[in-house]
Amino acid sequence: MSTLATAYPWQMKIEKPFDISRREFRADPFPFYAWMRAEQPVYRAKWGRRDVWLVARYDDVVAVLKDERFVKNPANVKDPTKKSAQPWLPAFLKPLSTNMLDQDDPNHARLRALVHKVFTPSRVEQMGEHIQQIVDSLLDRVAGRGSMDLVNEFALQLPLTVISELMGVPERDRIRFHRWVKATLQASSPWLMMMMLPSVYGVMRFLRRLVAERRVHPGDDLLSALIAAEEAGDSLSEDELLGMVVLLLIAGYETTVNLIASGTLALLQFPEQMQLLRAEPTLIRGAVEELVRFASPVNEATERFASEDINVAGVTIPKGALTVAVLGSANRDEHYFERSDELDIRREKNRHLGFGQGIHYCVGAPLARLEGSIAINTLLQRLPNLQLAVQGKKLRWRATFAVRGLEQLPVRF
Repeated sequence: MSTLATAYPWQMKIEKPFDISRREFRADPFPFYAWMRAEQPVYRAKWGRRDVWLVARYDDVVAVLKDERFVKNPANVKDPTKKSAQPWLPAFLKPLSTNMLDQDDPNHARLRALVHKVFTPSRVEQMGEHIQQIVDSLLDRVAGRGSMDLVNEFALQLPLTVISELMGVPERDRIRFHRWVKATLQASSPWLMMMMLPSVYGVMRFLRRLVAERRVHPGDDLLSALIAAEEAGDSLSEDELLGMVVLLLIAGYETTVNLIASGTLALLQFPEQMQLLRAEPTLIRGAVEELVRFASPVNEATERFASEDINVAGVTIPKGALTVAVLGSANRDEHYFERSDELDIRREKNRHLGFGQGIHYCVGAPLARLEGSIAINTLLQRLPNLQLAVQGKKLRWRATFAVRGLEQLPVRF
């Protein structure tokens, strides 16, 4: 196996095999993805200390996402000669292992049917006016300053506020809740998760108390609706309820932050596209789809495990192997997207995989699209002189797995 440095003319030193969560790689993984698609469409790399098999081409990514032999729950890889792939979890983290993202059918189907009962498109659409108010309020705070960190003062604040309200988090608790959630979502590896345990514990304890309160005093929020659905007869345990809440927090937060921030960066890097969208704001729907394709806020689909030896693109992925479908690579596949490395908000053929594919398609996609549309359009209209405040090469990308996002995005206007 060749190193990244020798396999592609790269500007950095990376060990063999390289770690895909390193911030140097996250800054611009797309040239390497292009090499993968052309030369080695299934590539063995590292995520922390774990081996991971990366799948790069569009067709192969779709096949992996739809193939039931690639399971989400490692316990379904039955091999008595090997230890379970499940990491040890403290008792208070048990609900995290029950969320539907890590389940296979039929359990996944049962949990997803439940969330679809309450997290409906109509509920999301009704939030549009209020999301606009939040966006305007955030921009009002910085209007007179002429500069801001677009990640932490705008892109992050919007989805955290929306998801807090959606879940019924009391206003008095939101500052503390925001701090816990932000810290928890920085955990990009099992090791970092251990370091974040105090914050994760705070989130889980807070959510248990909130669930108990909503059982006694239900409100007009998503959490109360989930509890009502459970009590109407659905077989949803307390841990499953908490796991669902945590998943919706992530689905309603992480994708949107990166869509807004990375999407804005993409527009700044293609100023003619930014001017086009500013002049024709009705193009926003297609623009958001193109920004999802181009920036790939969720760069890799969440992990899957081969339940048997599986051949992908002529390579045998061994049973039990951690396998990752690289959405960011599929979204730049030259066989599916003309001028795939260019941003084109008028792009017509855009069957991107930015929200996944198959039964685990992102449940938060409608909310991310709505928030992204309102945030980006309003940003361009209210800040006509928006520009980067630093050179692009100085931007720092988070050292994460699955998502690809900026730590900061300094802009002036």
